[in-house]
Amino acid sequence: MLNVSTKDLVPSPVGPVDVEQAEAALVERYPRLVRIAYLVLPPSLGRNRRVLTAHALVQRSLPRRRVAGPSVPEPRLAEDAVDPGYAYVRSEVLRQALVAGLPLRRLALPSRAQFPPLLPHVWGLRLFPRVGGADELALDQRLSRLSGPGRAAYVLRGLERQGDAEVLRVLAAAGVADPAAALAEADALDGAPELPGEGPGGALPPDGALPPDGGGAGPEGGAAAEPGGPGRSGAGGAGGDRPGPDASGRPDLPGHGGPGPRRSGAALLESDEFDPCALQARPTDLLRRRQHARAGIVAVAALLVCGALLGLPGDGWGRNGAAAPSYARNPAAEAALDPGALKRVDPAVWPASTRQDFSVWPARGALTGDRALLRRALAVWARPGASVRSSATPGTPVGPPMGPPQLLFAGVVDGARVVILHDGLRAVRYAEPVGGTAGAALDFARTDGADAVGSAALVLSRAAGNVRYLTAPWVRETSVRDLLAPGEEARPLGRDAVGVTEPMTSPALAKGCTRWNTLQVRDGSGLRMLADLGELAPARLLWGPPAAPADATGPEAREAWARTACQLSAVRAHGVRSVNAWRFARQPLPEGAGSGTWLCTRAETWRGTGSRVLAQFLVPSSSVPAALAARSEGSPACGVRDPRVLAGVLWQAPGGGWYVLAAGSPDFTALETSGGVKGRSDGPLLAVKAAAGARADLAGTLPDGTRVRALR
Repeated sequence: MLNVSTKDLVPSPVGPVDVEQAEAALVERYPRLVRIAYLVLPPSLGRNRRVLTAHALVQRSLPRRRVAGPSVPEPRLAEDAVDPGYAYVRSEVLRQALVAGLPLRRLALPSRAQFPPLLPHVWGLRLFPRVGGADELALDQRLSRLSGPGRAAYVLRGLERQGDAEVLRVLAAAGVADPAAALAEADALDGAPELPGEGPGGALPPDGALPPDGGGAGPEGGAAAEPGGPGRSGAGGAGGDRPGPDASGRPDLPGHGGPGPRRSGAALLESDEFDPCALQARPTDLLRRRQHARAGIVAVAALLVCGALLGLPGDGWGRNGAAAPSYARNPAAEAALDPGALKRVDPAVWPASTRQDFSVWPARGALTGDRALLRRALAVWARPGASVRSSATPGTPVGPPMGPPQLLFAGVVDGARVVILHDGLRAVRYAEPVGGTAGAALDFARTDGADAVGSAALVLSRAAGNVRYLTAPWVRETSVRDLLAPGEEARPLGRDAVGVTEPMTSPALAKGCTRWNTLQVRDGSGLRMLADLGELAPARLLWGPPAAPADATGPEAREAWARTACQLSAVRAHGVRSVNAWRFARQPLPEGAGSGTWLCTRAETWRGTGSRVLAQFLVPSSSVPAALAARSEGSPACGVRDPRVLAGVLWQAPGGGWYVLAAGSPDFTALETSGGVKGRSDGPLLAVKAAAGARADLAGTLPDGTRVRALR
């Protein structure tokens, strides 16, 4: 049981310490401080790393600024350090050495002292103190079994000649949680079996014998009495029992075979075995160093080759050639993301403009001045995140704008903030909830080459099965017309002051085909019919020959579209710009069943390719929808370039008989079937009796003798 009072556990008070005072103490007693750090560091680090770490810890112990302290220090005890500067530096060395001995933990933030030191650093050499004898080796092994605080307590008592009370104070100042336990570890080492070579001649004197000078704490090389155990001074003068050198100049230490008195563990702390300032040098592993050098040369060569390849123009890895820096650092691209650089067209521009398209749409909406919203819309357009729901019509590029785009609309619609932008090639719709930015949506639609009708409206919002449009400023009137009810009048559709329509039922979100609402708009030159096919830009509905189609607003067009409207689902979300239907033949039906009608429907796309063609057959009854006879994608048939079309169906007459019916555009001079059903006719019409389920191949002949196969 240690007889130490609570007051004794309080660190000994020292006055303020200046940087110059600490530096003088560090330089003057540098060897002593490095020895303390070397002894406290765990031997498991290895002698080379212990040497370098000890020097690094001492050099890092110099304070950066003046250390504050009580203006009037309390009376110093007899065991206190000689001066406050040395006491402070020694405390810092102990603290860092104890931290360096702690194991690295997975979740704890490592300290700088736990890593190998950056400075001092030695390349190609291993440094370690001089080799001692068996006594030094035995002491080193015993110290390795102590904890860091235990080694610190042993060193303070044996090397610094401090009593128990001062050891407890210094350990507490160095951050040791249980100084008493550390002191008990040091006591246990004192009571362990004697070191090798120790015998009666090395017996320790009784505790409490103090040297005549009161116990010098001094610096390295100062007077030191031979201790009778750590912290317990024995009789004798400075170095009275240290053996002298032999003939070879090496000290006659125990373990070297020479005679002489055996020293205690505390005296061994002063030996060259534990002096990190008197060092020996040996080379590192030469073979391994050679292998590492070769590997380093290969790595540098590989980096040089990769760098050269990255800079190659043309077909090399550097395909950007003379391109500007990446998008985020390109000044022109950065300007495209600046909401202040957005193009805004004045409302007075479009009436006097020679063109009517998206380029003269004014900026509308209540949020056109919300720079934060516009900045988010531009940023998401350029760099949509993983949480952004993005869609684009086929063939539409989804990259960032080429320059500052044009602002068409910014406002709140159906509980969402909506921004519509246009860059000359695409219309882009950005939407985010009013309550935040989570769940943002980004839609792209190609709109290059749009005319006054193609730019008459854009889809602003889809919600709860309804759709809202933003109409062009030249649109005078909007209404809703159901294609499946040609006899009904169009219902008026209201708009607000900026051109946003009221919600209307959208066929793009419907699962069945009981109603097909279209947007009918009136501009300065007439009525237009626009259909929502699930895209940002509605498709224009036309009727008539490919060379001269007209808007499908007349009675005949509405009657035909009423029976073919449900086939529009075949071109939904396909980037459709316009859909034209026209009657290319009327055919008398066998058995006096009346006349059938042949229609060709062609959907043109904004991108110019991928057009879809449908051939349909209509029986005399107006309540029966059109039957799909043939379909093709990418075919020029039924268009301006090739207005010809040929198709056939297997039809059952009211009397129960089956016939192959075929019809072509007026250009055909003869039709012929082969395969399961054989027949031929002069002219563009053909009816051949057939069996149920029969299959036949159809071909036609043009006036120049060219044979044309049926649409497929």
